[in-house]
Order: sequence, then C-alpha cells, then structure tokens
Amino acid sequence: MSVWLPSAPCTPGACVEPTGPAATLPRAVLRLTAVTVLLLGGIVLLPLGRRIPAGPVRWWCRAIVRAAGVRVRVVGATAPAGGVLLVANHISWLDIPLLAAVRPARMLAKTEIRQWPVAGPLVARSGVLFIERDRLRALPDTVARIAGALRAGAAVTAFPEGSTWCGRARGTFRRAVFQAALDAGVPVQPVRIHYRRSDGAASTVPAFVGEDTLLASLWRVATARGLVAEVEVRDVIRPGSHRDRRSLARAAELSAGPGAHREPHRT
Repeated sequence: MSVWLPSAPCTPGACVEPTGPAATLPRAVLRLTAVTVLLLGGIVLLPLGRRIPAGPVRWWCRAIVRAAGVRVRVVGATAPAGGVLLVANHISWLDIPLLAAVRPARMLAKTEIRQWPVAGPLVARSGVLFIERDRLRALPDTVARIAGALRAGAAVTAFPEGSTWCGRARGTFRRAVFQAALDAGVPVQPVRIHYRRSDGAASTVPAFVGEDTLLASLWRVATARGLVAEVEVRDVIRPGSHRDRRSLARAAELSAGPGAHREPHRT
C-alpha cells in the first residue's frame, strides 16, 4: 500500500471509550438482527440503484441507524437538488446511512469493495464510484468520472479525510475530490457528523477505527444505551466562490468543523 495514503492515529484501544450503561443482551441481539435484516434487504435492492425514489431510501437509511439503537437528529437546510458534492467528516460505518438520509447520492468508495463476495458486484451495479487509493496515477480518471456524474445532475458523497477518526480528533480534507466539483461547476455541501450520549457528552463508542472489525463495532453500538447521532448540514459553498481545490477543500473542512454556524433544526 502506498505511503501517501491518508491514515489516522486513532485505534480502538486508545480512542474508543467503554460502552458505559449497556443494553440488555436480548435487546442488543434484537438490534443487531434488525440491522442485519435491513442491510440484507438493501443489498437485494442495490441493483435497482437510482431508480428507487429518494423518500424510501431516506427512510431505510434512518431505519438502519435507529435499529442499531441510535437516535438521529438532523440540523440544517435541505441539500440542494441537482449535481452536488456532499462532504463530511468520517467516524463510523453509521456515517454512510446518515449522509444518505440527508440526500441519497452516489458513494465514493475504495475499489477493494468491488472484490467482496456477493455484495461487491451488487454495490458496483448501484452506481458507486470507485477510487483506487493506492494508485496515484489513476486519480485523474477517478476525478473525471466524479465530475461527469456531477455534471449529469447526480449527488456524490465523499469523506475527504480518507480515513475514519474517533470523533474527538479529526483529519485534513484531501483536495482531489474537490477538483471534480470545480470541473463540474457544482456546489459543495459540507456536513458535520457528531455522536454523543443522551446527557450531551461526546461519545467515541460508534467510532470504527484502526484494526477494529465491523462486527466488533456493530456489537459495541448495539450494546450501548442513549447514543445520539447529530447530522449538521452546513451552508452550501456555491460554485465560483473558490478558484482552486486547495481553498475549496479548506473552506469545506472549516465549515464541517465543530465551530461552524448551525442552521435551524429540521427532522
């Protein structure tokens, strides 16, 4: 793997806090079962991809998060119609359905997913845009494909940090994907994702970092009590407001940070 690939210092042992007050074992098993059923149902419908209306997709995405025992709170305006690049900080596997609940979009994902048994080919047919993270020479072609999707009026979702972080620490937004937004002349919609406990304190329980396994992360979330996912949809960055991808990436990173202005609440 190339040394230039982004990585985070966060690890389950160093960054992920104990679950705290735990759900009962039967409740945790029920949550895990519900998440699995919803995910399998979604995998079966993946070949239909963009033909599924946005409303049912949003409902399904929220249902996955809620089935895991996590309450969802969305703050901010509705993402614009037409081509738009949605970018967010990256903490957990939960981030993916949370962003799709804001606006269903074509996901930018690592190309290794294409090789997964059963799910890989289905994901590829759903409209996912793959990036070969360890081949720098392939990056211009990837940017061109993303720009083409944006010009065609699609929403594209990306996590520009390039790696998951625990939520207390965060990474730098990489610039390449923002070149696609510049080339296509579409707005960028920054989104901040934050996880907390019911008492308002930040929580790293949902973090999926380092050598963590998906099953371990799923179980940690399912056994936790009082988790809340907050999704803050920040002010859109209009096309033409930044001349280069460096300044555009920096503006989106600052907007998606914890200190940016909040819009009125919506559900």
